[in-house]
Amino acid sequence: MAEVKLDAQVRTEFGKGAARRTRRANLVPAVVYGHGAEPVHVNLPGHDLMMALKTANVLIGLEIDGKDALVIPKAVQRNPLKGNIEHVDLLTVKRGEKVNVEIAVHVEGDLAPGGNLLEYVQNTLLVEAEATHIPESVTVSVAGLDAGASVLAKDIPLPKGSVLAGDEDAVVLQVVAAQAEEPAAEGAEGAEA
Repeated sequence: MAEVKLDAQVRTEFGKGAARRTRRANLVPAVVYGHGAEPVHVNLPGHDLMMALKTANVLIGLEIDGKDALVIPKAVQRNPLKGNIEHVDLLTVKRGEKVNVEIAVHVEGDLAPGGNLLEYVQNTLLVEAEATHIPESVTVSVAGLDAGASVLAKDIPLPKGSVLAGDEDAVVLQVVAAQAEEPAAEGAEGAEA
């Protein structure tokens, strides 16, 4: 996983008005916390941050007042109408440190014939990985699975260096039989006229 570099400006103004001024200047308010240190309030370049967050669990290198900090996004708040980023919480990590993150679950292959449907019980999987080697996703083969089959978290092959951090017996995917729609009763059509 590549590391994205961003320059951060320490924030001195707080409150709704200050946040609005910050966003008008194409900056995003953020908080950097972790490892028992005091939280640091910063402003980040909006466009660069948006591009960095397109990658799940991206590793971001921040320069804050001449000091370098390695962070991962922990919470991103977006405007519900416009979709732009309004605030970000960033967690400080160290190289070699293990972190718990959620990674996307992707599927490949075709289910057994017969009108079966694949149901995602969980879209993500909680794994523990080194902060500098966080996998973006895992891929599961569902080839030939028939109705009633399920894929448990422990059955999903994880990338090297990652271990399952959540419940290993949790159902991630399950195959269900398609339900046929019942034909309408003949008397029901005449009742509407």
